[in-house]
Amino acid sequence: MRSTRTWRTAFRPRRRRPRRRPPTALVPAVLLVAAGGVLAPVPAYAAPACAPTGPAAPPVQVAQLPDWVESIAVDARGRMFATAYYTGRVHRIDAPGSAPVALTGNIGANGGIVVRADGKLLVGTGNDLAHSLTGDFFPRSELLLVDPESGAVRTYASGLGGIDGVALAPDGTVYTTTLGGRNIGRVTPDGRVDPAWARVPQANGIAVSPDGSEVLVVQTTIAPGLHRIPVSDPDHPRRWISTALPDALALPDGLTLDAAGRPLISTHASGQVWRVEGGALCAVTSGLHLSTQLTYGRGDSGFAAGRLYRAGIDGRILEVPAGAEAPAAPAGP
Repeated sequence: MRSTRTWRTAFRPRRRRPRRRPPTALVPAVLLVAAGGVLAPVPAYAAPACAPTGPAAPPVQVAQLPDWVESIAVDARGRMFATAYYTGRVHRIDAPGSAPVALTGNIGANGGIVVRADGKLLVGTGNDLAHSLTGDFFPRSELLLVDPESGAVRTYASGLGGIDGVALAPDGTVYTTTLGGRNIGRVTPDGRVDPAWARVPQANGIAVSPDGSEVLVVQTTIAPGLHRIPVSDPDHPRRWISTALPDALALPDGLTLDAAGRPLISTHASGQVWRVEGGALCAVTSGLHLSTQLTYGRGDSGFAAGRLYRAGIDGRILEVPAGAEAPAAPAGP
């Protein structure tokens, strides 16, 4: 990492709605610095190169925000939505190369973002030092529902720990992580909130298996790896993948799944994008330091299906050709 700003993934400035200006100072991420022990990118030696699924071409920039981009998601029309850490806004980007448009003001949108089946956006708040450290004991953060056309905002659920990652299950259940704690939150489609549905230490990126039977969670520090939580037995998470010793400082962050259901993980310090293959990690690409989230495109235009996109603290959104895959064939009659 080039400065202490890079290490603030877990401890963000507190956002209060409806403030419309960024904070003047940030709190250093003391715990991550202590856990990492270094302030520069570290090479990753443990993850070998993955078998290619896309062209052997370098990543290309497709958008730029003047902000830390925490999370990205793409809707069925191929439009991308991004949460901005400093300003707390949600941005819409209609296609690669288009200028980002601020869809909202400062609503504290500094956590994960997902797109529901009806096209509405769910956005996490409270991804800052105070809420991250106290979220397990005093869950007060909100999950917001944002209209992708008008930018209208309302509270979808409250009483969650500081929300970093957000994942949506096929049945509409929402799961959240709090990086500074252990609790995994859960919100059912009928509005029931459980801020401590399951527990994984230093939980960050989160995704749900295609069949909805498991919740996958990235552990960022101490013993980085990937956990599987059976939806039918949330009291017994299972560590699935552990990083090798040279990758102990890689700081894995965001999580997405490809069309085959394989997890892909972004990293801050190692600069690699990892994929899980055969119960082990391999590197899809390297050199992408400060990465926060990954997502695949959707639809047949704009940020299209089969293409892999990366967001980062540097505000850059990149297409990663090496992670591309063939779009799913259309369903038959």
